[in-house]
Order: sequence, then structure tokens, then C-alpha cells
Amino acid sequence: MGPPEGSLMTNVTCEAPYEEGRLPLLLLYIVVLVVGLPANVLTIFLTWQQVCRKNVLAVYLWSLSVCDLTYLFTLPLWADYVNSGHSWRWSSTACKMTGYVFFNNMYISIFLLCCISCDRYWAVVYSLESRGLRRQHHAVIVTVAVVLVVALGHTAVFTMREGDAEGQGRCFEPGGGGGGGGGRIMGFNYARFIVGFLLPLLLLAVTNRCVLANVQRSTGLQGGQKRRVRRLAVAVVMLFLICFGPYHLILLIRAVFAQFPQLVNTPCLFERNMYTPYTISLGLSTINSAVNPILYVLSSNNIRKECRRGLTQVRVLGCHAPQSNSSQNKSLELNAGTETERHVAGTTET
Repeated sequence: MGPPEGSLMTNVTCEAPYEEGRLPLLLLYIVVLVVGLPANVLTIFLTWQQVCRKNVLAVYLWSLSVCDLTYLFTLPLWADYVNSGHSWRWSSTACKMTGYVFFNNMYISIFLLCCISCDRYWAVVYSLESRGLRRQHHAVIVTVAVVLVVALGHTAVFTMREGDAEGQGRCFEPGGGGGGGGGRIMGFNYARFIVGFLLPLLLLAVTNRCVLANVQRSTGLQGGQKRRVRRLAVAVVMLFLICFGPYHLILLIRAVFAQFPQLVNTPCLFERNMYTPYTISLGLSTINSAVNPILYVLSSNNIRKECRRGLTQVRVLGCHAPQSNSSQNKSLELNAGTETERHVAGTTET
């Protein structure tokens, strides 16, 4: 039901309270799926239009939505797993593939969020200098590099025993009674906490703080625009903390317990006391896939214009179908007007 964690106890089989939090977690998965699927499909369509118009930020946003959508397609498997009392009904290969997708989604998303914040920082704080340096092919190269590094870094998922689901039917559960590879998993968890959470958090906080300070000093922006930038900057950092903070904090606790086993005086301490918070943290991490399109894509001026234009066209077609020649001409004039406004406004990405 999540990433491979290993077992702290090598000779004790620890049974976690699998039924605790089952219904809330199942409902959360369903809500994320219902909200996230249409939101990301719409986002992929809208951001691709911006990619075709050489919008740099749209490359990161489109890639983020593709990543989130890929993970959402595996969410029914996790929901069924939770609903079946944590009994994996498919092969170990399927378990490892869904775990691999889970890993990749989380860390590709985290690093793409960092790319988005860095791009906004560069475009706002160094607006003049960045005009000749920000290129779409640079964003493509960075995105491909992020995907490759994360994908290669998590190929270890296919060799970890926690993904062998044929035995008790558990898929990537902590305390599977397996042991083995404890030192490797401990180092893996430390690396994920530092590289996959702590450093990105610092980067997001610094870049959004600088963007906010620069916007607040600007005399060319209205109060409403400044408030929108302030809300976005705060929401970005808070969303990151809520979605990824609890999960990575538990990873850190497990790594410390693995490194200092003398701290664990009671067998199965983690499984008895931390399993329910662990499942909650997994649920929180999935929220990111549904909220990203709303938070990032709809905060882009170009994307909002595309949405308004699309809704206007749908409304016109719905109310006046079939159209007369005069109404068709008016519709063409409306489209031409909004297109002209887009070119006058430029690519306002923040």
C-alpha cells in the first residue's frame, strides 16, 4: 500500500492493525481519483496548448499532470488492496510495478514542483535577465533529466522483498516479517528524507519568499494581484508540508529506529503505534495529485484565459446551436479578440 520499508525486527513477525483507518483511507482514495482524473486530463489538454505556444512554464506543468495522471491510474489497485484487508490479489510483478509508479510519482512531482518554483523565481526576480535565457528546450532537458534520475534511482524497488506479494499477500507493508537489507533500506530512507523532502522544502520556501518579496515591492501591480501571489506562495509551501511532510517524517523515524535498535525496547513498536499514522501519511501524499492542477495550472494567467475562452465557446454553442451567419461572425470576432489580448499580454506565467 505504499513504498518498501523493511522490518525492524529480524526474527519477529509483526502484524499491523490493517483495519484501522481503512474506511477513511478508502474514501480519500476515491475522492482523489474522482477529482484528480478530470482535473489532470483537462490540465494536460490546456497546458499542451501552451507548450505549443512556446510557454516555458507549461512544460513543467504538463509533465507534472502526466505524472499525476499515471499514478491516479494505479489508485484503484491500492483502493482495492485497502478494501480487501490489505490482501494483494495480483502478482508480485504487479505489486512492484504499482509501487514503482508510486515512488516515481512522488519524487518526480516533488522535483518538478521545485522546477516550477525556480522558474517563477527566475522570471520574477530576474525578469530582464531571464528574457533571453529562459528557453523551452531547457525546460524539456531538465524535465527529462528529472524523470530519468528518479526512475533509475528507484529500480531497487524490483529487488526488495517487500514487493514479493505471493506469500501473505502483503504489498510493500512495513514490518512484513522479512528483515534483510535493513541497512540498505535505512540509507534509502535517509536519502529520501534529505534529498526528496528537506532540500526541496528549503528550495520552495526560499524561492517563494523571494518571489513574494519582489512582488510586494513592485509598484506596477495592483493590490489584488499581490494578494493572489501571496496566497499562491503560502499555498505552495503549505501543500508541500501537508502532503509530503508526515510521510517523510515517518521515514526518518524508521531510519533512526533501524540505525539505533536499542531505542526499540518493545518488539513491533512501529507496527503497533505508527502504522495508522503511516497509512494516513500515504493518503495525504495522494492529495497532491488532485490539488496540483488547481493550485498551479489555474494560477497561470494563460491557462485561465484558455478556460474562460473554452467555457465561452461551449456556452455560445449550447445556447445558439445551430448558429446563424451573424452569430457565427460574432463568435469568430470574440475568438480573434481574445487571441489578440493574449499576444498583447504576453506569456504572463506568474
